[in-house]
Amino acid sequence: MGVFKAYDIRGLVPDELDADLARRIGDAFARLLSARRLVVGRDVRTHSPEIAGAVIEGARDAGATVLDIGLASTPMTYYAIGSQPCDGGLCVTASHNPGQYNGMKLCGQGARPISAANGILELERMCAEPRPAPAAPRGGLETADLLEAYAGHVASFAALEVPVKIAIDAANGMAGHTLPAILARLPRVEAECMLMEPDGTFPVHEANPLKEENLDGVRALVAQSGARLGVGFDGDADRCCFVDEAGRTVPADLMTALLAREFLRQRPGAPIVYDLRSSWVVKEEIARAGGVPIRDRVGHSFIKATMRERGAVFAGELSGHFYFADNFTTDSGVLAMVSVLNLLARPENRARPLSELVRDLRRYYSTGEINFRVPDKAAAIARLKRQFAGGRQDELDGITVEYGDLDDAEWWWFNLRPSNTEPLLRLNLEASTSDLRDRRRAELVGLLGEPLS
Repeated sequence: MGVFKAYDIRGLVPDELDADLARRIGDAFARLLSARRLVVGRDVRTHSPEIAGAVIEGARDAGATVLDIGLASTPMTYYAIGSQPCDGGLCVTASHNPGQYNGMKLCGQGARPISAANGILELERMCAEPRPAPAAPRGGLETADLLEAYAGHVASFAALEVPVKIAIDAANGMAGHTLPAILARLPRVEAECMLMEPDGTFPVHEANPLKEENLDGVRALVAQSGARLGVGFDGDADRCCFVDEAGRTVPADLMTALLAREFLRQRPGAPIVYDLRSSWVVKEEIARAGGVPIRDRVGHSFIKATMRERGAVFAGELSGHFYFADNFTTDSGVLAMVSVLNLLARPENRARPLSELVRDLRRYYSTGEINFRVPDKAAAIARLKRQFAGGRQDELDGITVEYGDLDDAEWWWFNLRPSNTEPLLRLNLEASTSDLRDRRRAELVGLLGEPLS
């Protein structure tokens, strides 16, 4: 797989992504958007200054003026693109990947995502062609420090009536850059923090909170501090994962269901989007709260487009991305954290632990995401389509097969989809009972082969 992915650009530095390619990307990106002004931010990886500098020079070669905002999380870059007069922009980051990787997340005007479906593959084609001569005159260069403005934007979402204690693991990523300014504006948040010093080598643990072992530090901090919850951020702070006061992970789909209730309390009848890997409890809770549940395929570009099209106020993905219409319809781990704090600070919840608030949401039985390395992914999906022809099927993203309904004594479903970022098939399965889940999991593993550990 090359560096031009389904949702972003990402690769090893310098073997797959170097300054020369970055300059070509900057030039092609500016031409793709016919841009007069672009925003560029970057994360703390050791090679991000060089990669960002090359992107900036490439965009200037194409005649675009660049607003360089320097160190910025991906959500902060989205904020800059959404709030500044510009034609789009990008953040130089490789998200949760290890330090030897780098890449770019790209947006058009209004922070609308650029993906393979609407530009990344065209960028790949343009970068393979001879570079055109630089524009005359070249584009200009401006700089701006938007951290305080961004912190004020995030703080405006807070509605805490009482203090709430939280434990935070910034994972030496970009949350450590943005959180101090944000927390300074939230005096009722009592934050116990760890790994707040941004370090692009990620010396303590990988900045990927989806891996359970990477939450061990924040679990310990919750226990030590008596915090009501813990949150772990990924490297560019657009994702986060939560643990309750006992250190138990609260899966992102259950957090989506919990927060959906809050958004629907504020905006009755609104649409809420969730990805098709999520527990059926999500659609059930959205409907119970009077909202409109909208099931969507995996990926931020699809979720954001659906939110805009359907007027959704909030969305969540199993991967820990949470999306907010009032945040330029973009994802933000920090805003997810603030939303949960708002929930815990409400009068009726002040004495209730997070574990109690999600207890009734743990009523179904899922496998979590299981990964398989399969030589022929299309053939494997086709085989399962034939094997389970008796179920309700759709191919919104891979294949989803459903047996029964929520009101039935027994029901189960699974989704098998090819990863858009790795050469893998990903399986999610859920059932009405743990025994049914385990039996169906064994059946699918028998068909797909031994899962990756």
